[in-house]
Amino acid sequence: MNGGAGGAPAPGRVVLLTTSHRVAAGQLSWPAWRTLHEADRVLCPDPDHPHLPYLREAGVPVELADLTGQELVDATAGGRTVVYLPPSGGAPPAVTDELARLGGSGRVAMPDLELLPGSYDLPGARLLDLVQVMDRIRAECPWSSLRTHEELAKYGIEEMYELVEAIEDGDREAIREELGDVLLQVVFHAAIAEGHPEEPFGIDDVAATLVEKLVHRHPHIYGDEVAETPEQVQANWVRLKGVEKARDSVTDGVPVASPALAQAAKLADRARAAGLPLPAAPAAPAVDDEATLGDHLLAEAAAAQAAGIDPEAALRHAARRYRAAIRAAEADRGAGRFDEDQ
Repeated sequence: MNGGAGGAPAPGRVVLLTTSHRVAAGQLSWPAWRTLHEADRVLCPDPDHPHLPYLREAGVPVELADLTGQELVDATAGGRTVVYLPPSGGAPPAVTDELARLGGSGRVAMPDLELLPGSYDLPGARLLDLVQVMDRIRAECPWSSLRTHEELAKYGIEEMYELVEAIEDGDREAIREELGDVLLQVVFHAAIAEGHPEEPFGIDDVAATLVEKLVHRHPHIYGDEVAETPEQVQANWVRLKGVEKARDSVTDGVPVASPALAQAAKLADRARAAGLPLPAAPAAPAVDDEATLGDHLLAEAAAAQAAGIDPEAALRHAARRYRAAIRAAEADRGAGRFDEDQ
């Protein structure tokens, strides 16, 4: 500690005890509790600080005092240790700025200044902030408060496409931003769902359902099954999802609203994996690499546009006919239930 000038009592120590509002009140680290119990004074300017009831219950006397930086320094005279518990929103800049100014002046015998984190954010803690912000926006914003699942659906599709573009570009900053935009859609939809008059659910319900699904589909981690290769993991996933969904056709679970090209490819993949004869389709030119296929598809799209035909709609209609043909093949084979890869 710094000695006082002219024989003045040596100042002691100011401990700035910070806490996270994302951690339940009363949950403090052992160094924080020890420092609180050993301190000569514990000061807090916020009478509504969430930790105060727990400190009093633990026998830690807290003085409600809105002190300046100089007054905090003076309170340490005689070698005292003073713990300052900032308001729950953080230490007032005026206090910390004054302590910095006093320390830099060289004219004040400063106490030791210590920043002691009393609680730390757990991984994922910022998601709590996101939910809180979304709840307020949903309640107070004239636009957001009126949105419905149906109105937001198109934005979810757009955000996923933008994320895919960022991934393909290898733009790390854009990936982080687009992931946030996708997450916004999840939180927004969950906030809307909470207001449903008959079947409400919230973000915690969404997360709980996902956790249950992930645990159930990873029995090699949370159960007794063994899966030592990616192929074994995938086989477990396919089998367990098939049992969960109990789907009657390999075409079930392929979204009709998905992009037509992705839908057609998925239907063909499902039919091939189930060992069904692929429905007859027009002969396609042989392609052996991605670039050739891309050029072919681009040429087909350009030709369709020139003929006044919407290529997306045309392929979507063909995919629906394809779906019907697969189901007919299943019926002919007397198929019961099928597993699928997704």
